[in-house]
Amino acid sequence: MTRTADEVVLALDAGGSRIRAAVLGPDASVLHRASAATGAERGPDAVVEALLELAAGLAAQYRPVAAGIAVPGIIDQAAGICTFAANLGWREVPIRQWAAEELGIPVVLGHDVRAAALAEARLGAGRGCRSFLYVRMGTGIAAALVLDGRILVGGHGSAGELGHLTVRPRGRLCACGKRGCLETVASDPALAGAYSRATGEEVGAEEMWRRAQAGDDVAEWLWDRTVPALADGLAAAVTLFDPRRLVIGGGPAQVGRSCFEPLRAALEKRLAFQTTPEILPAGLGADAGCVGAGLLVLDQRPTPARLGAPPRPRPAARL
Repeated sequence: MTRTADEVVLALDAGGSRIRAAVLGPDASVLHRASAATGAERGPDAVVEALLELAAGLAAQYRPVAAGIAVPGIIDQAAGICTFAANLGWREVPIRQWAAEELGIPVVLGHDVRAAALAEARLGAGRGCRSFLYVRMGTGIAAALVLDGRILVGGHGSAGELGHLTVRPRGRLCACGKRGCLETVASDPALAGAYSRATGEEVGAEEMWRRAQAGDDVAEWLWDRTVPALADGLAAAVTLFDPRRLVIGGGPAQVGRSCFEPLRAALEKRLAFQTTPEILPAGLGADAGCVGAGLLVLDQRPTPARLGAPPRPRPAARL
């Protein structure tokens, strides 16, 4: 049944390989889920089109009052622009304006991992903890710090790029241009590539994690190799920010709590005076980014005059 406009908001989470969407009620409950491939292999314009097409289809069916979009990379939230997203191929993309024009409703733009951290803080594994670090492992690796109940954005909007800490100085070349970033070891593409090179079998990271849970020797070996690199990155974050809890989303969370014991042990070895934080799998799974994007809308209660844009021809992006 089609719902009326004052009942729901639309939320989208643009990941490196898939765009996840949800229709949320006023209490942030998920009423409907959908997803689509980003089409990033076809270029940055294809990602924009895929996101807007998915959003328009859901908007036509559910008639939301507003929409929230969470995207990776460097975000100018006030201007509604994605300044840079390596995994999407975006540079200076005014995605909030384009979405508002396409949908005819107010749109709020947020950072995908910070939005997911907001959702975990209120509804997931971060509940009851005012200082925790949320880490999402996927096409990229990023973190969001909840410090004294507030999410740290940073002076230039780029706080939390954990995946671009150098953990293996002579390692593989990263998409950012440096070598040995954490993403080159522990991201989904890095792990899937390593599994394929070891077995000759092409599988995605999600399937690899399922195989690790089922006792696949190669998948388990890859997790054992990933743990030290991940612990190196997390040790730096713990030293700087002293979180009470680490909330890990993505592949490891799918494996379950048992996989966190090796990570805890490796992290403890890298710490001296610091207190080892509690380590938990994320509670909301793949819904976290969407729910967080929806919470941004519900919190702001936007009006068209403030967050929307009058329809006009879409300008060319600097891609």
